[in-house]
Amino acid sequence: MLIQKSLTTFGKYLRLMGRVFSRPERMRMFTRQYLREMQQLGINSIVIVLLISFFIGAVICIQIKLNVQSAWMPHWTSGYVTREIMLLEFSSSIMCLILSGKVGSNIASELGTMRVTQQIDALEIMGINSASYLILPKILGLVTMIPVLVTFSTVSGIIGAYATAYIGHIITPSDLTAGMQHEFSEWFLWMGVIKSLFFAFIISSVSSYYGYTVEGGSLMWARQAQMRWYQAPCSYFFPTCS
Repeated sequence: MLIQKSLTTFGKYLRLMGRVFSRPERMRMFTRQYLREMQQLGINSIVIVLLISFFIGAVICIQIKLNVQSAWMPHWTSGYVTREIMLLEFSSSIMCLILSGKVGSNIASELGTMRVTQQIDALEIMGINSASYLILPKILGLVTMIPVLVTFSTVSGIIGAYATAYIGHIITPSDLTAGMQHEFSEWFLWMGVIKSLFFAFIISSVSSYYGYTVEGGSLMWARQAQMRWYQAPCSYFFPTCS
């Protein structure tokens, strides 16, 4: 039963994506929606990304210095581990998981409201491909802005690590800088950006699917939105999770 339900949901998801990725009917209207979604989903998320990343970078540096680094380890170990975690794991993966709650609920609630108030039905009556008109700008907007958010997250985390050196005096700035520069590979930065592109597509497309296909009245929409919020981490890794 669970397998059948998952396959059915995945099939509906693919059918919706087939409608989404079609040529926009009016490029001027599409560009306007695209820029609006970039601001709403990307620019409006910069503050929370900077705030969380700053404290996470500081906490990682402090924990590595106090609980992991020992006398037989190099002095730059804390800086090196902080850089690797921010580049490979936190900024590209964990930050996207955090954004799945904020951005995902935003997308699902907006489309769900339009479905409940029959605005999507009105677009269909007018002969407009509502899936492409509403969902495609959201997907492209988030995919466009996610590399910027990942870059800001990495820089903010490194600044937080330096705050522990200059303000908290947990580690000397020279040791932290030596660790940040030790065997640095640009591919790690590009790897994080590439991963975030896939995660951005999953977050935006899955949230759009559940918001676009909600059924029932306002009560059913509220339950669906609440369920999407609780299952955001699951949907992040498994698009057909329900």
